[in-house]
Amino acid sequence: MWSVCKKEFRQFFSSLTGYIAIIVFLLLNGLFLFVFPDTNILDFGFATLDKFFELAPWILLLLIPAITMRSFADEFKGGTFEILQTKPLSRWQLVSGKYFGSLLVVLIALVPTIIYPITVQQLAATGGGIDMGGTIGSYIGLIFLAGVFVAIGIACSSFTNNAVVAFIAGAFLCFLLYSGFNAISRIPALQSGADYYVEMLGIDFHYRSVSRGVVDSRDIIYFLSVIFFFLLFTNRNLLKR
Repeated sequence: MWSVCKKEFRQFFSSLTGYIAIIVFLLLNGLFLFVFPDTNILDFGFATLDKFFELAPWILLLLIPAITMRSFADEFKGGTFEILQTKPLSRWQLVSGKYFGSLLVVLIALVPTIIYPITVQQLAATGGGIDMGGTIGSYIGLIFLAGVFVAIGIACSSFTNNAVVAFIAGAFLCFLLYSGFNAISRIPALQSGADYYVEMLGIDFHYRSVSRGVVDSRDIIYFLSVIFFFLLFTNRNLLKR
């Protein structure tokens, strides 16, 4: 499994594509947080990173499918999947290796963003600075969110041998699960109490819950369950190949 993980990791950084994807992610975050007027935290007047944690999921929604779209699609297209099947690897080990390899790339992209809370803390006019508990909780939520998006991207890549199709399907499904249930819960017919339970099915609900700084076991179970479901779907999908 770790051999597949290292292969996936090295393959992503073997060309400029990997570096460009991470640079674009950091550049977009930097522009939104410190340059663009509507989202500039320096003009906001408060030492907070709420804008970053609101914007990051939408950027990851496009970045992660771009990272995972070639995971299995290129293997199918190049005929190397048959070679992988001859190796002493179970399908779960293969899927897990692909998953952790892609997740590691995303975590590397998130590491430089630690400079944001450090910068805001240093610029804070008051001694208290930013809410470190909420910030740590938001980072935990962002990591779990990234884990779910990677699992979705891997599942979509196992469905086709076309990387572009895998990217589009992955981005759409990530968008649907992140904000779709929240939108459905606003339908007037569901406002009698069912809206809360519909909203609970969405990723955004649990991401916002963890971002408050309180790591609830229900939110963790939700994220792990969604990750397991999509990895299981990927494993079942590979059985048809």
